[in-house]
Amino acid sequence: MFATRVLRQAAVHAERTPSIRFLGKRTFPASVDPTPKPHPASPTGALPASWASASAHPTFSAYRDHAQQFGPLRKTIKATSGGIGGTAGSELGPVSPPQGVFFDRNDLPPRFHRQPLTAAEIEAIETGGAALYA
Repeated sequence: MFATRVLRQAAVHAERTPSIRFLGKRTFPASVDPTPKPHPASPTGALPASWASASAHPTFSAYRDHAQQFGPLRKTIKATSGGIGGTAGSELGPVSPPQGVFFDRNDLPPRFHRQPLTAAEIEAIETGGAALYA
């Protein structure tokens, strides 16, 4: 029953050596060349055509501006319109689900509704199951 406690106490008293051995102190390169290069295992040994010219995406932020974004990062959310929450919900259109789609389980037919808990189940939950054996 106390196997974990016994193992922990044994580990404290035992001489523990890590199985990973590091060669030395970490060193960081003084300079890193950020120019894109093809992967060494690339079958063509060349970059894709979209990366052929440096003017396509000279920086990561330029790439990010052209990347497909979802959510608050989209360029369609303009600061001039007040940003997120700058438009009233009624102006965004109706929020009704399409045919055959339901937002909540209670919108489905009654056979799919959640079953109410019985008094015995509530007692078992509240006591952690101890009431079942008392």
